[in-house]
Amino acid sequence: MAHSSDMMACFSEDYSQARQRFLCASKTVGAKVRAYANPVRGPRGEELVTDVAWIGPNDAQFVLATISATHGVEGFCGSAAQTDWLAHGGAVRLPEGTAALFIHAINPYGFAWLRRVNEDGVDLNRNHIDFSQPLPANPDYDELADALVPREIAGPVLEAADRKLAAWRAKHGEQAYRLARSGGQYSHPAGHCYGGIKPTWSRLTIESIIADYKLALRDAVAVIDFHTGLGPFGYGEPICGHAPDTLASRRARAWYGDSVTSPTVGTSSSIPLTGHGRDTWVRLLDERVVFITLEFGTYSQDRTLTALRGDYWLHGRGTVHWNAAETRCIKANIRKHFFPDTKDWKEMVLFRSRQILRQAEAGLAQI
Repeated sequence: MAHSSDMMACFSEDYSQARQRFLCASKTVGAKVRAYANPVRGPRGEELVTDVAWIGPNDAQFVLATISATHGVEGFCGSAAQTDWLAHGGAVRLPEGTAALFIHAINPYGFAWLRRVNEDGVDLNRNHIDFSQPLPANPDYDELADALVPREIAGPVLEAADRKLAAWRAKHGEQAYRLARSGGQYSHPAGHCYGGIKPTWSRLTIESIIADYKLALRDAVAVIDFHTGLGPFGYGEPICGHAPDTLASRRARAWYGDSVTSPTVGTSSSIPLTGHGRDTWVRLLDERVVFITLEFGTYSQDRTLTALRGDYWLHGRGTVHWNAAETRCIKANIRKHFFPDTKDWKEMVLFRSRQILRQAEAGLAQI
């Protein structure tokens, strides 16, 4: 690996710095960059943009695509991995006939505001459903909604909410609880894993990127979507959500090896999700795409709930005053949970991301 100080320079303090580092690294390697402007502004009034860098021949048969910040605050990890690849010779090592398409901050609002959700309160990995059909139901979430996001995040109200959750988990089991809380819900806009009532700006932007770069005309596209928050601390788990025994699933295992996991068969730290971003890629590219989520572990799921509760509570009260002490405390907590920002964690992220990107390039070259 590169010298430790060079490695750490790929990690940023906030969205704006991450964007500038990504754009600088893209310019250095001669990437063609296109900006997709988000309609809202950041906490300091800054412009919010999804930047897309293309490296390689326009007529490439194969494309290596990466995505950062699907879940906003998780973007510190993915942005660093993208910038690291650009800054340390990734473009030079691309196989013949292969191009790289790096989608930086697909949820720039969540990245800038330190939220997992977008400007509409939507979890992007629950938004990729067919909205012409009736919205999926999640009655278990409905039952737990007031406990998952209580009116207060301290004192008797919080204690009662915790007792309700503990009793429900004891009665129904941990898997049922995880599906209720995280599987996806479409009836509580201020709650966890809300999928929305229509395609979000970020989903439409992904569809535009796929069309603008003519990805449906390529022979194969490898997509790596960077996430944090599930699994052992620092470990990067390649999660394959393609249906078992499909070409995409077989390719994922051939490329990334036995560490590939599947929510469908129960080997992953993730549960099966409704409306995952992968569904749009598969719908538009069919078996041309091999999509994996590269999930880096941080802390426990109970800490996840605490961090998210604070954020939902804060934004649910109306205007958020960015420099207020209460805001800074809640934001520091959610940032720390999804971006530990320790040297050892960041070293593990870069080692694994380099490995996975190299495996994807080799896999594309073998088709």
